[in-house]
Amino acid sequence: MVHRDQGKMVQEVAADVGLVAPPSRYVLSEENRPITVAQQAKLVIPIVDVSRLAMPDDVEEAAKLRSALQSWGLFVVTGHGMTKEFLDEILEATRKFFHLPLEEKLKCGNVIDGVKFQNEGYGIDRIDSDEQILDWCDRLWLQLQPEDERRLQFWPQNLRDLLHEYTLESGRVTMDVLKAMAKLLNQEEGFFINMVGERFKSYSRFTYYPPCPRPDLVNGLKPHTDNSVITLLLMDKDVGGLQVLKDGHWVDVPVLGNDLLVVVGEGMEIVSNAIFKAAWHRVVTSADKERLSLAMFYQPEPERIIGPPGVLVHEKRPAMFKKCLVQTLADGYWDAFAAGDRTVDFLNVRINAEADAELEGRAVVANN
Repeated sequence: MVHRDQGKMVQEVAADVGLVAPPSRYVLSEENRPITVAQQAKLVIPIVDVSRLAMPDDVEEAAKLRSALQSWGLFVVTGHGMTKEFLDEILEATRKFFHLPLEEKLKCGNVIDGVKFQNEGYGIDRIDSDEQILDWCDRLWLQLQPEDERRLQFWPQNLRDLLHEYTLESGRVTMDVLKAMAKLLNQEEGFFINMVGERFKSYSRFTYYPPCPRPDLVNGLKPHTDNSVITLLLMDKDVGGLQVLKDGHWVDVPVLGNDLLVVVGEGMEIVSNAIFKAAWHRVVTSADKERLSLAMFYQPEPERIIGPPGVLVHEKRPAMFKKCLVQTLADGYWDAFAAGDRTVDFLNVRINAEADAELEGRAVVANN
């Protein structure tokens, strides 16, 4: 599908030295504006040492993982085996790309003569209407796997070798997490890995959030859930901004240093029959600091049909979702994202909403 690109890069907008407030295209209605969470009790994001999950007798770490997945939908990952120097190098290379002159970055762009042909490449997220409120960020979106489907014309030269290595390393961590999640459900290690398939899709999203003169008026990235099975996130080491919805309130995810963050996506919610919940999350901006992040999304093979597996469906827990083609979910994601909706709800894939009322939080997602 071709979409008309109607916006400038946010980094360009933010660079206006006379800018005292964001343009109206970015300004949220009053009821949807982010509010401070400084007055709220500081909740502790769960932490899981992934290196311990493979130890069959480490019931303590497995219990931490179960609690994190069922009550938060995300957790901090320690023990991932990637060095500080390697992660620092990735973030620095990302910063260098976004600091290049615009004409250099546009060599990796996905807009030709004002027309956006696909989501991959450098640019802003899709714009579907003149009324759509835009997020305060630019991004570089790249397909990583299968490797023979990479479009290297969109890959910045300074990131190619690093991103290839990071794809391998993050894939290793992801597979370890999927194995541990399967064991929590008393299934074989390969339970979820086999559902994803050998030619699973993985994507990276490098996101740049410029400073905003009025952070209280905009979303850095609107509230959403991911349509992945899981997402592995490397965040800025100095500047926070990610928030997760927990019990009806937005909670700050702290700066994590060399640790990573795993976020459960809707794909996992479907194939776990909603035992593991996709996390609503958003990004708020800073008045005087830029912020970077690198998200890795893992999705099943597009031609697969996924749904709650029979072993997880029974009288006390009926199927929570219809079976659905993975490509259909992928195609519907950007429409759902632009609308601020979950893909499974946008496409009417969820069938037992009343039995899972905790997920009926769209009204509260706007601001609580």
